[in-house]
Amino acid sequence: MVQDFYNMRRKAVLEAKPNEAHLSLVKLEAEYDVTVITQNVDDLHERAGSSNILHLHRIITKSQSSLNPKLTYDISGWELKIGERCERGSQLRPHVVWFGEPVPMIEKAAEVCATADIFIIIGTSLQVYPAAGLVEFAPEGSEKIVIDPKAHELDTAGVRVIAERATAGVPMLVEELLSR
Repeated sequence: MVQDFYNMRRKAVLEAKPNEAHLSLVKLEAEYDVTVITQNVDDLHERAGSSNILHLHRIITKSQSSLNPKLTYDISGWELKIGERCERGSQLRPHVVWFGEPVPMIEKAAEVCATADIFIIIGTSLQVYPAAGLVEFAPEGSEKIVIDPKAHELDTAGVRVIAERATAGVPMLVEELLSR
């Protein structure tokens, strides 16, 4: 059942296309040093053309050994089947962080956030930890911006709020940043 669930998610990811928010972040790279830290397990930032992406929860287009998550493999197509094994013989599973597992890239993400001059949070409720805590690593005095339709409901002292969906708010902000 788990393999089927992730196969359907993977199929949907492969059928999806990058949206205006993804494409706008690529444009921002022309003038800014951009690191995308994403909780999403899709590859839409890569397909949009972003060059520096950190996947907190890994990526669904890869598989990993069920015994050793460091053994990873690209998946050809959308389906990962029972019986497909790593080089050491263990069943392959989706290369995604499951509930209860550690988030292996969280320390690297915190290091990146600690150097941010501009920290942009896009499309999240800031309720899921440990990722929600990354805003605390942004340096004091750095510009902090949240883009989310429900952002006005958040306790966002010292944070600029753009209460828009990512597809509207990100292009608007990127245009503003590029005109500075």
